[in-house]
Amino acid sequence: MRLYRMRTHTESTESVEPVRVTVVVGSNREGRFGPVVAEWLLNRMEKRDDVVAEVVDVADTALPTTFATDADAKAQLAAITPKLASADAFIVLTPEYNHSYPAGLKNLIDWHYTEWQAKPVAFVSYGGVSGGLRAVEHLRQVFAELHATTVRDTVSFHNAGASFDEEGQLRDPSGPDAAANVMLGQVAWWGRTLREGRAARAYGG
Repeated sequence: MRLYRMRTHTESTESVEPVRVTVVVGSNREGRFGPVVAEWLLNRMEKRDDVVAEVVDVADTALPTTFATDADAKAQLAAITPKLASADAFIVLTPEYNHSYPAGLKNLIDWHYTEWQAKPVAFVSYGGVSGGLRAVEHLRQVFAELHATTVRDTVSFHNAGASFDEEGQLRDPSGPDAAANVMLGQVAWWGRTLREGRAARAYGG
């Protein structure tokens, strides 16, 4: 006997809009390794139909540290803020500087508030022995204060320079690719769920 499964009220035949993910590249040092890791991440995201990427690169911003909203700051914010405001989710790509994350990344985060609220934030980190994980743990505290939800699983590159070849390709992609699939699946789930929640009711933060 062939059994047919009845469709429940929670299912729909309509396609679901992909989760809009803003990837924040957090390093701005000369000779930085971040673009190599970012390119790998964006290539992984392109293979999925449940997420679509937008990029904000700290190295391309010149926000002042005084939080004075002058003409230059307004011009910078006009280029950055819409990419954060329209996002359903974020992936922050960070190295580790002195057991924490870069100052330029913190400055970009602090210039915004409501743009982060009630949205998921995932992390891809890289560095030496620690793989940037100490920077990630500090960032979790920052985003909790901003009413964001941090995703449990991360992608971490230990001794990142040796993990990629001269052409920016992973020497052994199996582990990072598997970790990225898990993380991106969680980003898509949280991004869709919180998007629906924000559409149904205003966040109370």
